Amino acid sequence: MHDTVKEFDAVTAKCRAIFVDKMSDYGASWRIFRLHGITDQLYIKVCNIRQRQETGVSLVGDDIEGNLRAIVNYGITAIIQDRKGFADGVDTTNDEALALYDQVLNEAKELMMRKNHDYGEAWREMSKEGIIDMILAKIIRIKTILAHDGKTVASEGVEGNYFDIINYAIFDLIHYEN
Repeated sequence: MHDTVKEFDAVTAKCRAIFVDKMSDYGASWRIFRLHGITDQLYIKVCNIRQRQETGVSLVGDDIEGNLRAIVNYGITAIIQDRKGFADGVDTTNDEALALYDQVLNEAKELMMRKNHDYGEAWREMSKEGIIDMILAKIIRIKTILAHDGKTVASEGVEGNYFDIINYAIFDLIHYEN
């Protein structure tokens, strides 16, 4: 029996530590990102992972796990930006940003637990490549929704897709840890 909550907490602790370190270096400079910009950052990271999966080579030294942690952190900041809107400069203290980060991460964890109950942890049988493809599909969906000014007819909006991206990246990190 897997203890998914402990695994989730272990991999997200590393993501959070990176977020804290980056905040120490840059402050909340990410507050200037609009959703298009954050989504593009997610796209770049997932494309780098797919390239690495296909070729086995990185000429700049980016590793898959590092990119997955970045995807988690960019996904969390995207949800914060979606809720707060972007700023023209740094308008949030590091402590405020960390509190927002923790709130969104906790929501992602609660969603993961509900979905794991309903889907029976089916993600454990998914390949690392399949998870990356799902993340890419979610990013493309977000880009399409943003191109339609956030309006949807029959599907969830951007926030639901960002939450799925966060959780899929965490699942892949758990795969790498195991």
